[in-house]
Amino acid sequence: MCHNADLVLRPAELPPLPLAEVWRHLARRVGKITGVVITGGEPTLHAGLADFLREVRARGFAVKLDTNGYAPDVLAGLFDLGLLDYVAMDVKAPPDKYASLTGLAAVDVNRIQRSLHLIRESGIPYELRTTVVPGLLDADDIEALAQWIAEAERYALQQFRGGATLDPALSAATPYSVDALRAMADRARLWLPQVTVRGV
Repeated sequence: MCHNADLVLRPAELPPLPLAEVWRHLARRVGKITGVVITGGEPTLHAGLADFLREVRARGFAVKLDTNGYAPDVLAGLFDLGLLDYVAMDVKAPPDKYASLTGLAAVDVNRIQRSLHLIRESGIPYELRTTVVPGLLDADDIEALAQWIAEAERYALQQFRGGATLDPALSAATPYSVDALRAMADRARLWLPQVTVRGV
């Protein structure tokens, strides 16, 4: 369901963005913005992430990291270095459906579980979120997922948007109705204290 398909399939075709341009861009926004969101693809795949975040913070900006949680060791290192101010982690599915939702033959769900634990114990604000893709997730899946992450502070159900998805078969999928998403959120609230619906 990834909406940044070009980052996955055609990274060499994207225009380069030199670091010097990033720093110039941020310098022009001092006093206008307070933070930078690091997203992707998956930011924790990049070896220079910690150095980049250290420089962002040195320039006076807070850092929000968007992650899929599959690199708990990297996440632990960033927490140890004090480089994160907020984390948003995508939780794709309940454990038994993780592989099918990610398109992999197998997924080590223990890595996801460890990241969930690290985030909860970090002491910094965070949220967990799930993009609800018709045909891949239903109301039962959302409730099972909510049970799995029941200790989370904040959880968001995100409306699926077709278009330039990684899997072309999903590009024309019809999103769930607002009422259906809200009904899923009600079921998730049986297990979680704060559940929101986004993108509707």
